[in-house]
Amino acid sequence: MNNQNSKISQKSRKKRVFEVIQIGNTSDTPSRMFDDVLILVIIVNIVLMFLQTFDQFEPYMDVIRALEGITGLFFCVEYILRLWTADQLYPEEKSLGVAAWRFAKSFDGIVLLLTILPFLPLSGFVVFRMLRVVRILRLFKVNQTSDSFNVITSVLYDKRNQILSSCFIIIVLMMASSLCMYSVEHEAQPEAFKNAFSGIWWSMSTIFTIGYGDVSPVTTLGRIMGIVISFLGVGAVAIPTGIISAGFVERYTEMQASADPRDLNIQTVYVDFDSKWIGLTAKEVEEEFGVSILVVRRGMSKILPTEDFRILRGDALAVHILNITECPEETTGE
Repeated sequence: MNNQNSKISQKSRKKRVFEVIQIGNTSDTPSRMFDDVLILVIIVNIVLMFLQTFDQFEPYMDVIRALEGITGLFFCVEYILRLWTADQLYPEEKSLGVAAWRFAKSFDGIVLLLTILPFLPLSGFVVFRMLRVVRILRLFKVNQTSDSFNVITSVLYDKRNQILSSCFIIIVLMMASSLCMYSVEHEAQPEAFKNAFSGIWWSMSTIFTIGYGDVSPVTTLGRIMGIVISFLGVGAVAIPTGIISAGFVERYTEMQASADPRDLNIQTVYVDFDSKWIGLTAKEVEEEFGVSILVVRRGMSKILPTEDFRILRGDALAVHILNITECPEETTGE
């Protein structure tokens, strides 16, 4: 009996630790405090990383490295805790090892691992020193539960095909302009346009209107081509900008439409402690229960969920019933 009680106690402690380290659980005070500490540690770590590049701070380098080591220890402990509680994140997995491996190879797990690798003795290698830049990506993880960040990511995901097509057009234009300028300017200035690839820098600065002026055409034909390419570049850059702007308009229009109380297919669902939805992603809820989660109210925050957004206890969900003949099994309200 004592052994069974010990297992139950350990399981409850693990679940509690998982709830605390989950980012975005603003309804839980310890979890909110952990998020604040995590943001502070990431910012301090990035500031220390920048300070190490200044010669003026050479006398304080030992203190800077010591503080960086403390932040690195925090990241290591966080990584270990996330591996330990991986079975709470993936409750469908049969063992902790499988769940931990699934987290380790996920995007969040890889970013967190790359964050702590520079603290290892191998950090003397250049490639491992470069991995320190990955720590900045942690800020995206912390910010992903905010409404504005979710709107941006959802728009970019929805318009990914159009954005990739426009980027392809820009790349083709850069390559064509580089070849043309090499053909025209190579004889006049062989040092600036040694080969076709040398014109890539000029093409990029011209198309994106950076205009550093370190490489510029000197022949009449080259300058005419430069004017034409500049005009084409303005149009090419405007294409993805227009696509993203239209995506924002569509997204906010959908948000306003989904908030219309006259839509009888929209209900409010409160996730209780015994809810079957706890731990499931928004996509899994849609596939299993036939509802689409529009907005999540977690504490004082309102979140626009992505497909991999996980439901936690205490969430209030605005859901759209995809099948009008079915109704969510959870607690509903107006």
